[in-house]
Amino acid sequence: MRRKIIAGNWKMYKTVAEAVELAGGLKKELGGFEGCDVVICPTFVCLTEVSKVVAGSCVKLGAQNLYWEAEGAFTGEISGAMVKSTGAQYVIIGHSERRQYFGETNETVSKRIKAALKNGLLPIVCVGENLAEREGGKTFDVVKDHVTGSLAGLTKEEMNKIVLAYEPVWAIGTGKTATSAQAQEVHAYIRKVLAGMFDQEVASATRIQYGGSVKPENAAELMGQADIDGALVGGASLKADSFAAIIKNAVK
Repeated sequence: MRRKIIAGNWKMYKTVAEAVELAGGLKKELGGFEGCDVVICPTFVCLTEVSKVVAGSCVKLGAQNLYWEAEGAFTGEISGAMVKSTGAQYVIIGHSERRQYFGETNETVSKRIKAALKNGLLPIVCVGENLAEREGGKTFDVVKDHVTGSLAGLTKEEMNKIVLAYEPVWAIGTGKTATSAQAQEVHAYIRKVLAGMFDQEVASATRIQYGGSVKPENAAELMGQADIDGALVGGASLKADSFAAIIKNAVK
């Protein structure tokens, strides 16, 4: 039985003080919650302080990105060891906004995954199609390319430490949401691709989140699908009450 995992991607929101307040509010909302894994991913500058707030609670910490080199003259970048030193346990890799605005490719996503694993971090690896690709009937082609390209060269053992997140880009921050049936169809397809790359055991064990305008109102239906194991939540994770409601509804 795959354990649900709900992660909040705070993107480029919240100062350190605001992030600390939000983390504290979420910790209070969830209390002794044990129904699923919960992860929050603030910006780099907030990680250390937020780590102190959530220590000892059910809330785990993640970063939004990392660079694949261990150190060097790479101004503005953050290494896996630096992320790990903040207390973070997870890291989002290959988010659609990173691909769209910052030129990330399957190759660089793959390098980042390997750097994360080397530093004991658990990657949340994002895949998904944009609106033109969806309307052009290319969803499966794009998703297969992202999965096979990003996960190339990984062992079965390494796959046990990876969470995938299917993000239909056209549903991120737009208010549009893939129907539960649409989301389930792609999640099931991702498992088929994983079975071909690795084996059925890996495909069945890998946790796959859905990301794209997840709200308290639609969380239960989405998470009730056979192959959807959680959510990567954007805007709705920026308020403690709404994010907590998503988490609780997801495991009903």
